[in-house]
Amino acid sequence: MFRSMFPNDIFAEMNRLQREMQQAFDLEPSIRGIERGGFPALNVGTTAQSIELYAFVPGLEPDKIEVNLERNVLTISGERSDNLATSEQRATVHINERFAGRFRRVVSLPDDVDPDGVSAQYRDGVLHVSVKRRAEAQPRRISVH
Repeated sequence: MFRSMFPNDIFAEMNRLQREMQQAFDLEPSIRGIERGGFPALNVGTTAQSIELYAFVPGLEPDKIEVNLERNVLTISGERSDNLATSEQRATVHINERFAGRFRRVVSLPDDVDPDGVSAQYRDGVLHVSVKRRAEAQPRRISVH
């Protein structure tokens, strides 16, 4: 079936509305506290020594990203500009799936994180934040005599 990408197509408009409604109500609670469909997309994992977080923020300069850790809550925020709105030739936009505007993601971390052991690196559109765990919280082998 042929579907046009232009706004006069009622089926395309209904499809868009359905997608937006599904995103609005598809907020299943998660034990990890990560919302679905947010920007930037996140991958969060843990090791015995650290918590590793990857945020996918292509097209941003590192100085446009802010990372904060306060009371075991990690916040990633910033702003991505809309290139279509700032172009000299005003374009008629038919599809715009790229997020533009201010963003903020919040992740609650466990109590054993070391606030002095946080590092953040940005490369090829991926922000990697590593949060070390306190030494006393890390597993260790106890010898038996």
